[in-house]
Amino acid sequence: MRLYIVDAFTSEAFAGNSAGVVLLDSPGDAGWMRSVAAELKHAETAFVEVSGEGPKSLRWFTPETEVDLCGHATLATTHVLGGEQIFTTRSGELRCRAEDGWVSMDFPADPPRESDDDLSSILPGVSLEYVGRGRQSLFAVVDDAAVVRSLAPDLAALRTHWTGRLMVTAPGDLDGIDFVTRYFAPGIGIDEDPVTGSAHCVLAPYWAARLGRDDLVGEQASARGGIVRMKSEGGRILLSGQAVTVASGELHV
Repeated sequence: MRLYIVDAFTSEAFAGNSAGVVLLDSPGDAGWMRSVAAELKHAETAFVEVSGEGPKSLRWFTPETEVDLCGHATLATTHVLGGEQIFTTRSGELRCRAEDGWVSMDFPADPPRESDDDLSSILPGVSLEYVGRGRQSLFAVVDDAAVVRSLAPDLAALRTHWTGRLMVTAPGDLDGIDFVTRYFAPGIGIDEDPVTGSAHCVLAPYWAARLGRDDLVGEQASARGGIVRMKSEGGRILLSGQAVTVASGELHV
C-alpha cells in the first residue's frame, strides 16, 4: 500500500498539520487502521479506497479513535490524489478539488449554539465573551488574540468535559487575518491540534455573522501554525488551504 506524509494548511514543510495518507485497494479493518494511525502518531491518518470508479470511501483515525470529520487529512488526501475528488464519509459526501497549488473542500457548516458550559476549571483566569458548542467541540470566544496565543488550558479538566475538545478564538491581530484560534482535543488523544480544518466549520459561521462577510481568513496559532481560507455558502463552508508532501513510501503490514 502506498503511504504519504503531508503537511496541510501550509506552503512550507514542517509547518501546518501533518497527516498520514494510506491508499487502499479494498476496505480496511477498523482495528488495523487504528493501529496504523497509532504507529504513525499524526493527529489523524486518512485511509482512502482508490480502486474502482465513482466516489471514494474515506475514513480518519487518530492514534486512539476514529473521527467523524477531519479537514487537514482530507486536504492531504486530495493533495495526494490531485484533481476533483468525491469522498463518502461518516459526515456525508465531501467534494474536494486540487488546483493551482490549492485544495478546496466543501464541508457542512456547523454553527455554534450558545451553552452554559462552565469552562473556569479548563481556562482558569480567562474572561470569556461567549461559550457554545458545535456538534463535537466546545467553542469559546475571548476579546484579544494575545490571550489565545498564550493559553495554557488544564487539559486534564478538559479531557473529562463533554467530548474533551475545545476551540478558543479571538479577532485577528495581523493584517489579512480575520480571527485566530487554537484547538485542544485531549478527549481524542490530541493535546493541541496544529491546524484543524473541521473546526472552521464552526468558526466560519460565527465570524461571518459577526463581521458581516462570507469570505474569511483564519490563523490557527499553534506552534506549527497554519492558514485557512473560508467561504460560507448556503449551509456549507468552502475551506481552502495549501499542502506539501514530505515523504512517500510503502506500508508493508
